[in-house]
Parts: sequence; C-alpha cells; structure tokens
Amino acid sequence: MFRPDTEAAQNRALLPPTQEQIDEESRRIRRLRILVHLTLDTIASGDLSAEEAAGMIAATRRAALEMFPGKERAFDLIYRPQFQRMMNAVYRLQ
Repeated sequence: MFRPDTEAAQNRALLPPTQEQIDEESRRIRRLRILVHLTLDTIASGDLSAEEAAGMIAATRRAALEMFPGKERAFDLIYRPQFQRMMNAVYRLQ
C-alpha cells in the first residue's frame, strides 16, 4: 500500500540536515551542558539533602530526554558517571 506520508518522512531522513536544524541542535546541546553544570554545582555546594540532590538529577535527566527523545543510553553513558562521582564526593555514598 502506498503511503506518501511515510515515504516523504523516509526521504527527509536521507537528506542532510539544514543549517537551521544544526543550529537548533547546537542550542539544545548548549542548554543541556549548562543545565548539567548548574546541577553539578548545586549538588557540590552541599546545601541539599541527598534525596533533594537525587531529585535534581532525575529532573535534569527528564529535561535532557525532553530535549533529546530516545537518548536515554547516551545520557546514562555521558552524564550519570559525573552525577555519581559528585554524589559520592558530597554525600560519601558508595
């Protein structure tokens, strides 16, 4: 069965990204880096309980996945170790 909407979507996937798409992704990456940095700095200050810090990390992960749907594994590989190291340093967790 011919489905022009599916075929058009497949054709768009084969096209190189436009400069606008590249710029938008760069903005989202920059926002995510800032968000992660602010979260790490807030946790490092030691002003939060361990539960509050864990909640901030979860909220940061949710925000990241809203910006980059389907990238759970990438978040876990790139940012989870940083958060774990910070939690271990600040709250002496093992």
